[in-house]
Amino acid sequence: MSDKTTHFGFQDIPEDEKAGRVRGVFGSVASKYDVMNDVMSMGIHRVWKDAMMDWLAPRPGQRLLDVAGGTGDIAFRFLKRAGSGHATVLDLTEPMLIEGRKRAEAEAMADDLDWVVGDAMALPFQDNSFDVYTISFGIRNVTRPQEALDEAYRVLRPGGRLMVLEFSQIPNDMMQKVYDLYSFNIIPRMGQAIAGDRDSYQYLVESIRKFPDQETFLQMVRKAGFGNARYRNLSMGIACLHSGWKL
Repeated sequence: MSDKTTHFGFQDIPEDEKAGRVRGVFGSVASKYDVMNDVMSMGIHRVWKDAMMDWLAPRPGQRLLDVAGGTGDIAFRFLKRAGSGHATVLDLTEPMLIEGRKRAEAEAMADDLDWVVGDAMALPFQDNSFDVYTISFGIRNVTRPQEALDEAYRVLRPGGRLMVLEFSQIPNDMMQKVYDLYSFNIIPRMGQAIAGDRDSYQYLVESIRKFPDQETFLQMVRKAGFGNARYRNLSMGIACLHSGWKL
């Protein structure tokens, strides 16, 4: 057992407990996850994901790995934009993938998708396997995010693209305080009302505050080896896109 600690929301816990706790959170909310995303963000998460696809500019025939891909939202968008290709959705939590499979079958896209239970820090794929790696609102739940970025670099082909969409920090202190009031007071209550789970959404709000700011995370992307690394703020920095290339 490791004596290293990490954060789970605002709690300090042993590193080797985090994956199990995260699995518990998302297993609990899987069936209501997509509905809650719409309610919590007032639908703005769809705009952010469209912005992600605009910058990514998927091309026909590309192979995507979407890590922490849950119910497949990013993978579906990618395949529709690309017109043809293949997407592998990897997630730590099988109930999330089960929900995604149901969506794929309903949208007649099952042949273009694989669903894999796995860990972002130890991807079960060979080197140089994918053209694009995405992770959307997932890397803050990884025990050691730097290791996830290192793995992203490993499995991408030369010329491959990394794209991370994650909640971030608003540069304006007053706006950040207003956003925190909303996050900490409203979102856990929504979780209780819609998903019957206040604690999981309390964790999700806390995990956003513990995640590195834009510049700090940009340095982590560069440390993993990615070139031409940069970021774009979305909605004043409530969310942020980080991009990098395996050059």
